[in-house]
Amino acid sequence: MELNKIVIDEKRHDQLIVLKEKNGERVLPIVIGLAEASAIKLKISGFNPPRPLTHDLLYIAIGELEARIEKIIIDKLEENTFHAKLVIKSANGEEKIIDARPSDSIALAVRAHAPIFVEDEIIKKSEIFNQGK
Repeated sequence: MELNKIVIDEKRHDQLIVLKEKNGERVLPIVIGLAEASAIKLKISGFNPPRPLTHDLLYIAIGELEARIEKIIIDKLEENTFHAKLVIKSANGEEKIIDARPSDSIALAVRAHAPIFVEDEIIKKSEIFNQGK
């Protein structure tokens, strides 16, 4: 999937990002916090802060530990809350899977130019959930 849209309304705490299927039509809207939406938007707009922000710091730390973000996977939807996994690979090829929020995962993925995957079942559940709205 790819980041398709960020909707920021600074008067609200919750913001919206929309992932769109590459070479497809399905979308996945995810409600995230203002800080995470801002971190994603700043990075994709090319803004480089004078000091590292939180997601920049984590991305730099992963690199300094001779690892890289291989991909992120949004893999669960429980009680209207999405869950994700960061897949990190070390220089020796060892892979670590770390539980994370989708918003933080996407903020890191845009920094690492890492692919974003969503389990098919999550997209189907989300489509059913959003049809009722």
